[in-house]
Amino acid sequence: MSFLADRIAVVRTGFTSTFWIANSLELFERLAFYGSKAVLAFYLANKVGLRDEAGTITGWFSTLVYSLPIVAGVFVDRYGFRKTLLTCFAFFSIGYFSIGVAGLEWGSAITDIVGVRNYIITVIVLTAVGGSLIKPCIVGTVAKTSTPEAKPLGFSIYYTLVNLGGALGPIVALTIRKDLGIEYVLIMSAITSALLFVGTFLFYQELDNSDEEKRTFGKVFQDMVLVFKNFKFISFLIIFSVFWLMFWQIFYLLPFYATEVLRYENFEILESLDAMAVIIMTVPMGVLLKNWKPIYPMVIGFVLASVAWFIVGVFGTATFVVVGAILFGLADATQTPRFYDYVSSFAPKHQVGTFMGFAFLPVAIGSFTAGYLADWLRLTFMATNPSTMWYILASLGIVGTLLVIIHNIVYANKGT
Repeated sequence: MSFLADRIAVVRTGFTSTFWIANSLELFERLAFYGSKAVLAFYLANKVGLRDEAGTITGWFSTLVYSLPIVAGVFVDRYGFRKTLLTCFAFFSIGYFSIGVAGLEWGSAITDIVGVRNYIITVIVLTAVGGSLIKPCIVGTVAKTSTPEAKPLGFSIYYTLVNLGGALGPIVALTIRKDLGIEYVLIMSAITSALLFVGTFLFYQELDNSDEEKRTFGKVFQDMVLVFKNFKFISFLIIFSVFWLMFWQIFYLLPFYATEVLRYENFEILESLDAMAVIIMTVPMGVLLKNWKPIYPMVIGFVLASVAWFIVGVFGTATFVVVGAILFGLADATQTPRFYDYVSSFAPKHQVGTFMGFAFLPVAIGSFTAGYLADWLRLTFMATNPSTMWYILASLGIVGTLLVIIHNIVYANKGT
């Protein structure tokens, strides 16, 4: 009971009101993001007509969203958290709406001017550039509005709300797609982003950022050179991107498999299961494995992810897709919290912050490669031997597992 009382006390006194406002904004931003993400590849393929490139283009979107925060922090330093957040939500609202226009009846009058493909790529880049501003704003706010003793709990709350948005977004998308049409899922995300713009304008109070080292584009470039010269660090990030290559297939490949092979139309439900499992399992797995070296939970996570897609391939039913998706969520909950611990061990002393700024790089690399792979798998095997798609993904997971183990052995004497 004393532990619970301590946690309650931390919640009451450890955070400012801006902490809760920022996390509320993050919850609904993730709902809009994952709602649109749940249907984007399917929408581009079946509504917009870009069937051969749907996964690839969707992969570019997430690649930009997760790689540009490295640069986006400069805008936070220069213009402040509030203005940067307002810019983010303005870009999101315009961008999501513009993507949705391509699926509306009157939208062809606009898309035909430059061509559908050119139009979609342009508005997706616009949306992603704006969206990349959200990460440094919210993460920075959580750090600055939490007391030192409350900060771990603060980031746990943040991570939980991210996954709650990830779980609810696809469910909301399913309802809108069924009732109004798939293009209106993007319109929903646009309206949500516009409301978040208003909420930020009315309720978010600017934070004092004067005590932080001011980053510049030159400093960012210097950091990139520093990080990319560290071979053991960058090679691990590239290896670990295999996990995210497998993860993004939940959005790039699974909707097509569910609808075209399994004849299961409510594919958004399947997409929400990973996030639900992460919400439920992260804390128990953290407690269970807290005394393990980080490498072991990460290896277990890779193995579980590989087994998840192998199960989908072997059984080929909606029931076992559910099993596989939940198992993948367990893999996510097992490895993700320890990943950051492990990555920090590669950073030279006094440069941990610089190196941790690149921790999202595997997510971006994984998305980029996952989009191309999803299109190739779908166009090559979906009609003839769909199980092969999942066997290939599982095999890549096993290769990734072995590479993580080998990498750790090679650098074991470096304290990792």
